[in-house]
Amino acid sequence: MIVFYRAILLYLITIFAVRLMGKRQLGELQPTELVTTILISNIASLPIEDTAIPMVSGAIPILVLVGCELLISHLTLRCKRLRTILSGRPVVLIRKGILDQQAMKKMRFSIDDLMEALRGNNIFDLQDVWYAVVETNGSVSVLEKFSARSVTAQMTGIKGKDISPPVIVISDGLLLSRQMEEYGITEEWVAATLRQEKLSLDRVFLMTVDENRKYLIIPRDKKEVCA
Repeated sequence: MIVFYRAILLYLITIFAVRLMGKRQLGELQPTELVTTILISNIASLPIEDTAIPMVSGAIPILVLVGCELLISHLTLRCKRLRTILSGRPVVLIRKGILDQQAMKKMRFSIDDLMEALRGNNIFDLQDVWYAVVETNGSVSVLEKFSARSVTAQMTGIKGKDISPPVIVISDGLLLSRQMEEYGITEEWVAATLRQEKLSLDRVFLMTVDENRKYLIIPRDKKEVCA
């Protein structure tokens, strides 16, 4: 039971620490963030594996590492030189359609790595690329040649207006009041809409509404409702 409680407590501390560092996917971490994440995971595992190690010996280093990461993040925002030293600079692999082989060697980027990154950007032909840049977090940003780009409304001269994305107002039978406030949606309007669709709240799996009151309702499966 001691190991169980220690694991739960360290789990919560680790989540709190990672939340303080911000929301990034693993592939988007800067070098300092990645190192901090690895160290936190290793430190958190020690008190769980060895009950002789005090909990404080695990919690304090985690909080210190997060504090250092927050300090470094603040400093790099103010000092461009420090940001370059810690995170590096973006490297251009393809410039104006020409592959820079020296840059690839410098980045230790193989042809397979490059093609995999291009496919991740929905590009399967190297000839369609105008610029390809390796960002400081290791991801590859791609600018297609004009001839390979998808047709946009701006190209065709079609006029329209931007609208905000729909918000979720019902999730798995639960009414999300906080989401509704964004578009001024009232519970009365939701109830009237459900009556119109002959549905009760507990029978709705998902409901989204946009700023024009256009909604989408996905009912629960009958098996789920019966259960």
